[in-house]
Amino acid sequence: MKLEEMAMEQIWTEIDAQLSADNGPIEGLNASYSFDLTGQDGGMYGLKFANGEAETYRGDPGEVDCALKMSVTDFKKLLGGNLNSTAAFMMGKLKVKGNIGLALKLENLLKQYSF
Repeated sequence: MKLEEMAMEQIWTEIDAQLSADNGPIEGLNASYSFDLTGQDGGMYGLKFANGEAETYRGDPGEVDCALKMSVTDFKKLLGGNLNSTAAFMMGKLKVKGNIGLALKLENLLKQYSF
């Protein structure tokens, strides 16, 4: 998949499809995330994990456990496994509000899927 060429709507449709097709990695995870993605094709998105199910949201998901803010470009790199969330945080490319441990958990979770 060529993430850098895909529109955010396509990417979130693919995230939704992959999480629904294989819920093994999300078993036991109960957490909600918001993504404030800046730059061209940016916007607000959300992910909620509960009872072995994943839901994706377009637009502001409301109150979440972990809020992430980053550029669309860096989000695509993170999804593709080409950006370490800890390094991105240290360089100021990723801002986290709420439970930072959940942000680290998310990166490990995403590595189990092929985006």
